[in-house]
Amino acid sequence: MALERHPPPLIMVAPTGARKGKGDHPRLPLSIQEIRDETVACASAGADALHLHVRDQTGRHSLDPGRYKEAIAEVHDALPDFPIQITTESAGVFDVEQQLTCLRDLRPKAASISIREVARDAALAARIYGTCSDNGTSVQHILYDLDDWTQLLAWQENGVVKADQADVIFVLGRYAPPTAAKPSDLDSLTHLFQQLPGRVMICAFGASEHDVLCAASAYGADLRVGFENNIYTEDGERAESNATNVAALKAALVFRTQGLLQ
Repeated sequence: MALERHPPPLIMVAPTGARKGKGDHPRLPLSIQEIRDETVACASAGADALHLHVRDQTGRHSLDPGRYKEAIAEVHDALPDFPIQITTESAGVFDVEQQLTCLRDLRPKAASISIREVARDAALAARIYGTCSDNGTSVQHILYDLDDWTQLLAWQENGVVKADQADVIFVLGRYAPPTAAKPSDLDSLTHLFQQLPGRVMICAFGASEHDVLCAASAYGADLRVGFENNIYTEDGERAESNATNVAALKAALVFRTQGLLQ
């Protein structure tokens, strides 16, 4: 597949995630105030949108609509027009009914939904996508492998997934067992990019995150960066913050673009 020139990718920052804690990185934003402050810093560094996780009072992953509303309000107090996408990730804690309840009660503008997680209950999966359609919630499907892609195609064909619910994010590498992504992981996906009617985003685990994302940008993909997937610099050192990693990715994209144009 020949590389083409594409417009700059949308950069979404995922500063928190569901699993890491302060022991992994002292500047991982967990409280709502920390998430607000880090989002402001990331926006200044070049991020275009926020992928939002919230934690409960003990620091554990939460899908509580009240916590989400509070966090969204805080971010929008500082950045009124900044796009926010919530996660419905189960993280081995929540069932499909609880994911549906979050979407139904919160009515977010945008949400990421794991195909394999909601496939645990096919009947409720149909209700999840119907609820998002009814509430005007933009859906981004999380795909971990080509089996997830096959399931998405089947749901699109039988109407479980609505026609306008076409955006996807491919996750490269793994949190557990720890598996670092590499640019060659894109080789099995790039032929799909032209087949997808919606926007394609890539996120990548491990210190090669920026190399993978820069390679993905050459195919026109949007990018997600942040401590949810990677807390290291390209040199393998622990990054200073989410914002510094956003700035480093922006610089790498500019450098790559200049190199392609020369």
